Amino acid sequence: MKHYKVHHCTESCPVWSQAEVLTDFTFPWENRAVPKTEFRALWDQTNLHFRFDCQDYDLVLPDGATVKDRALGSDRVELFFTPDLNLRRYFCLEVTPRGDALVYAAKFYREIDWEWNCAGLDIDVHIQGNQYSVTGRIPLKTLRELNVLKPESKDFFAGVYRAEFYHKADGSIHAGWMPWVNPETDKPDFHVPASFGMFDLVGGRL
Repeated sequence: MKHYKVHHCTESCPVWSQAEVLTDFTFPWENRAVPKTEFRALWDQTNLHFRFDCQDYDLVLPDGATVKDRALGSDRVELFFTPDLNLRRYFCLEVTPRGDALVYAAKFYREIDWEWNCAGLDIDVHIQGNQYSVTGRIPLKTLRELNVLKPESKDFFAGVYRAEFYHKADGSIHAGWMPWVNPETDKPDFHVPASFGMFDLVGGRL
């Protein structure tokens, strides 16, 4: 299983140079060059902080009446968390470059609870030229209440992903899927146990 070290920070405003940079995203289901995609995370006594930095020369950001309508057709970054790999319950954040944050809970296989809300989630986005960034924080209290971060534990299961879309010549949209952990499924699918890795909280004391 892949592990990512989430280093402790003492400041409530994270210094991202202190974070390890996760870059090993792939296109498992197509032969295509991988655009620059960087993920970072840090933690303090209150929050898990995270950041995505993505290169994108063709942003796909459709309009829609709801966050769900807009997000599911958009370029976006995604974070999943689960208490265990049975996926009896797992929690998903999908955030577009313009700040639409689609959050939901689910259980295997793809039984979605669209009414769930991630308590205390805070998101900020920025687009500049051919780059966009998504930063956010989730209270550790929330992760504990969801049993994702268990008592006396400093690690938990997480999935990190990017949806990378582009406009085709005929006007249709091509959907590309980039996981951190290749689940080795026949078709694109993040909603399986094999797409998760482990976040290890290092330094500091909970």
